[in-house]
Amino acid sequence: MRKINIIYAGGIKTQEKYYQDAIDEYIKRLSRDFKINNIEIKENVNLKTEGKKILEKINPSAFKIALCIEGKKLTSEDFASLLYSRGELCSSVDFIIGSSHGLSDEVKKSADYLLSMSDMTFTHRLARVMLMEQIYRAYAIETGKRYHK
Repeated sequence: MRKINIIYAGGIKTQEKYYQDAIDEYIKRLSRDFKINNIEIKENVNLKTEGKKILEKINPSAFKIALCIEGKKLTSEDFASLLYSRGELCSSVDFIIGSSHGLSDEVKKSADYLLSMSDMTFTHRLARVMLMEQIYRAYAIETGKRYHK
């Protein structure tokens, strides 16, 4: 079973039930083939302090993908390719979502890949839902499920 960790800075658990319901639905859909862990780090205005806490939670053997505005934008197909080609080589994939202040340089440097979801700004709660949807879409693309189109 492949492992996906979503490490995110937030400070409070998702309060809006509809965000959590969406996340839970994608976790349920993926649960047969993936173990997905959501790891919350308390948001801190000091990016270095927040970054140290994030780095403590990262699996050193995982393929690390940091979500940041300066990262590369991918199509859903290219994202699926990235996940599945790298996933075969690593025991797990760690996604890192920073706080509203972004990610520290140390966290970005520790990442194997910098990914941008868009030039637009989204709340971190919504970004987690969007990431889960794209992980599920990547799974659908790779397994030939009708979900993608």
